[in-house]
Amino acid sequence: MKILPLLRKLQNVTALTDQDVLALDDAVLQIDDLPARQAIIAEGERPACVHLILDGWAARCKFTRRGARQFTGFLVPGDFCDMHITVLARMDHAIETLTPCKVAQLSPPALDRLTRENSNLSRALWWSTLVDEAVLREWVVNNGQRTAYEAIAHILCEMHMRLDMVGLVAGDVLSFPLTQEDLASAAGLTAVHTNRVLQKLRQRGLIELRERVLTVLDLPGLEEAAGFDRGYFHLLPRHEAGVER
Repeated sequence: MKILPLLRKLQNVTALTDQDVLALDDAVLQIDDLPARQAIIAEGERPACVHLILDGWAARCKFTRRGARQFTGFLVPGDFCDMHITVLARMDHAIETLTPCKVAQLSPPALDRLTRENSNLSRALWWSTLVDEAVLREWVVNNGQRTAYEAIAHILCEMHMRLDMVGLVAGDVLSFPLTQEDLASAAGLTAVHTNRVLQKLRQRGLIELRERVLTVLDLPGLEEAAGFDRGYFHLLPRHEAGVER
């Protein structure tokens, strides 16, 4: 199965049939292995294919005229980089790998056909796109209204939930390859300030972060610290209730 992370993600909101799975799998044209810190798509580019993260972490980026970079979203397995490119003329931001990544290229005509002919897949893919927008809104609040402590805690809660949705959390332990500079760029902070926030979260017994592995010691406490509301993921009630699938 080429696109297992995407299937796991979509199954949080709909039951996929065997035909759905085959149709998505058949849309894959090729799979590339990319090194860390490399552009997948440049701002202004019109990609010929839709890109899907299968393994590793990437980020959406915007750059100022001075060359300063702001992350506007992290991408993990199961996330589309540029689903909207079938409609828009060009990319208005860049996508960069943060770790070595396995990236699938999917056929835009095949995806267009799927969304026209398969209402179940169309609904699931729309959900994925709309949740991306909801995540962006939360990041705007992180940078504009939440304190540094709340913003970092919110990012940790979000990544825990998103990785759990695709089966990449085991007992509240997850791979967390972000550097403090990456977190700082996401939250609009300095690396020094980010380090202080992480130390405070550790001291309060909420997390342990060591050798790029994050252990959430107190998930309800971390969510309380962040003011984290899972509702913006619009999941099936059984997932929100923590029922195993």
